Amino acid sequence: MAKAGIHPDYHTITVVMTDGSRYETRSTWGKEGDVLTLDVDPKTHPAWVGGVNLRQTGRMEKFSNRFGGISSINKAPGGDAAKKDESAA
Repeated sequence: MAKAGIHPDYHTITVVMTDGSRYETRSTWGKEGDVLTLDVDPKTHPAWVGGVNLRQTGRMEKFSNRFGGISSINKAPGGDAAKKDESAA
């Protein structure tokens, strides 16, 4: 037997999604017949619909983001200009 008076009231509520669709469920939230209107739900939140752009946090990613635009990295001494002059000669 469960102790009396220690359990929350479990009752039926209506949940309204962001697109306006409604469904009934049982919950301890609010009172019997209350309406819970969601601001964010799985139909609109970027984490569930593929819009999340997670920041890269690894050391190589940070280095590549910071120095990836430098054109002289990984090039032969003299750069592209020296190669063009050699091919023209």
